[in-house]
Amino acid sequence: MEPKAADERNPPARHAARPPAGRDRYFDTLRALALIRVVAYHTFGWAWAGLVFPSMGIMFALAGTLMAKSLERPALSVVRGRLRRLLPPFWFWGVFVVAAMLVHGWMPGREIVFWIVPLGDPPGNAWGEQAWEILWYLRTYLWFVLLSPLLLRVFRLAPLPVLALSLAPVLVLQFVWAGPDGRAGSALWDLATYLFCWLAGFAHRDGVLRRLRPAAVVPAALAALAFGGWYAFSHQAAHGTYDLDEDPLAQAFWSAGAVLLLMWAKAYFRVDFAGLTRYRRLDRTVTVFNARAVTIYLWHEIALVVAVPLIDRFWDVPALAAHLPLDSQWFLFGVGWVLIALSVLLCGWVEDLAARRKPRLLP
Repeated sequence: MEPKAADERNPPARHAARPPAGRDRYFDTLRALALIRVVAYHTFGWAWAGLVFPSMGIMFALAGTLMAKSLERPALSVVRGRLRRLLPPFWFWGVFVVAAMLVHGWMPGREIVFWIVPLGDPPGNAWGEQAWEILWYLRTYLWFVLLSPLLLRVFRLAPLPVLALSLAPVLVLQFVWAGPDGRAGSALWDLATYLFCWLAGFAHRDGVLRRLRPAAVVPAALAALAFGGWYAFSHQAAHGTYDLDEDPLAQAFWSAGAVLLLMWAKAYFRVDFAGLTRYRRLDRTVTVFNARAVTIYLWHEIALVVAVPLIDRFWDVPALAAHLPLDSQWFLFGVGWVLIALSVLLCGWVEDLAARRKPRLLP
């Protein structure tokens, strides 16, 4: 009888506005901001964007937290479930990208297998490069998922030493051995760059960060940020920019410092952003971003590519050319988000199917 009474105290309309059980609005908000920053970076090309908000490191840390939570169940079923939720949206998106490249003269070889399981960078031609170059994230995420049962065991043997030593691989690759060439080398570099972030997710889930005092965490995080920032700016000549995306070592340390602060603050101060539910539209937006995160990430580059010729057509309409800032990158950003929203409506249902939910236009 108690469950029924609880339902009576929470009318359906009010209950529907709440986040799904088990969701953390702090993490959901970070993921939404990370996706917005990714789209902004690919629109404007701001070199400083990663310094302000290291989106990819944050996304790996959030994924690591969820993976550690999931591994309370049998590892094989968890890995299988992660693959089931990731691969169908990837395959659906890949059909369009591969078909477009075939039309533009691309002929695949045996390496097309990476369009089925992206354990390595999928092949393609220059025509589709802007669409598929973002797949490094899915490839790295997939490897972390496969390695997580082992990584979690090693982490729990000595959490803090393992977390600190997780920055060693990128130092070795930078100063001792550059790794193999080709796909294996690319995968190794990305794993080394974001290993700390993934393990920081483990540390948050296991309560390791919550037990740390500010005097231990803040200096370590600031030191990592300082080294990452110094390395990025002092090696601009080698990379042509201080953009963290062009410098794995700087990216690794800057992301480590930022993620450590964000994850520790969440645990230590028990931040939950529960008050976000008072702002229904904003809360709803965060919900959609998280339920359609894979769709947004996969389709955003295509949306930006399509936005350019679409805006070019606007110039042919005198009223639009006279009153709209058609040559502004901000206008491109806005049109891009309109097309991303359209992609969510048309393609997001694949994520529902992959998660074994009833398909919906919007979650």
